[in-house]
Amino acid sequence: MTYTVTEPKIERDITVQMMGDWGVANLHRICGWLGAEMSFRSGPGSRFATWNGKGGTDAFEAVLSGTLDTSFFVPAPFAKTVFEGKGIYCGEGVERLRAIGTLPQDDRLVIAIQSKYGIRSLDDLRREKPALSIALAFDDGENMVGFATSRLLEAAGLSRFEMERWGASFLEGEAPWDTIPLAIEGKADAVIFEAVMTPYWKDLQEKHAMNFIPIDEDVLAALERDFGWPRGSIQQDRFKGLEGPFETLDFSDFLLMCRDDLDEEIAYLMAWCACETTSTIERQYKHLAPKDSPLSYPLDPAKISKSPIPLHPGAQRYYRDAKLIT
Repeated sequence: MTYTVTEPKIERDITVQMMGDWGVANLHRICGWLGAEMSFRSGPGSRFATWNGKGGTDAFEAVLSGTLDTSFFVPAPFAKTVFEGKGIYCGEGVERLRAIGTLPQDDRLVIAIQSKYGIRSLDDLRREKPALSIALAFDDGENMVGFATSRLLEAAGLSRFEMERWGASFLEGEAPWDTIPLAIEGKADAVIFEAVMTPYWKDLQEKHAMNFIPIDEDVLAALERDFGWPRGSIQQDRFKGLEGPFETLDFSDFLLMCRDDLDEEIAYLMAWCACETTSTIERQYKHLAPKDSPLSYPLDPAKISKSPIPLHPGAQRYYRDAKLIT
């Protein structure tokens, strides 16, 4: 293999502790890949561990407390708000957060309602006030899907309190596999969630005719203004029956974070592995079409080098050596 930057080595033994996801999804797989590639290029007694996490505020706490060396936060753009002392997490030391890089995932937060209710817009929802049962994520101060969902509904004048007044109810979950199935099984009439590339959304449409609700411009503008959250398009071929693309909240990318005092050699090596050994992880997703892959491939080092928060000096040095940044 030809590398764009000379293969780095850390001759001494190192120990790196990372936080991934629950243990069964993509963040854990990425941690395994990076740990393996780093182990090939560090001392023979080196150790690499991946701790279970949820990709939410626990990711900030893990690195800022010094408990773990790195963690993944999802979605990456939302970290900017936290770094600025706003948003879901306002713990001490957020100014010490640094990024190793950003791993790509093309995702959106979407609202889907059974077609039999005739709801096609947020205006319809506000006017008709149907007594829907809605599956969504916990807004518990840790789960980013739940936090974003609540802020989106509030910006649209559809707070949970307001909707409960007209008879709507809520069924809560934490992850795609315990939230979207509530709608698949017919326990919920509607669902608000992300992970749009997963089979759960296809399974939902096989069981029920669904309308997907575009998010109004003023709602997206408010979320962008107040939180810095970007918008994104759902393309017509993402779901059955769409008449065209529509706008909603972007929920893309995995941010690999650390604290500012992470060893510079370790940060450099990790960034190098993320950009120079991409084939190792890409082959694990090649059975999926790129648009249906929960890790977008082929991985682009130029995109990996972009971050909503400051880069760690070690990672920054690699990206400069690779001429990915100036």
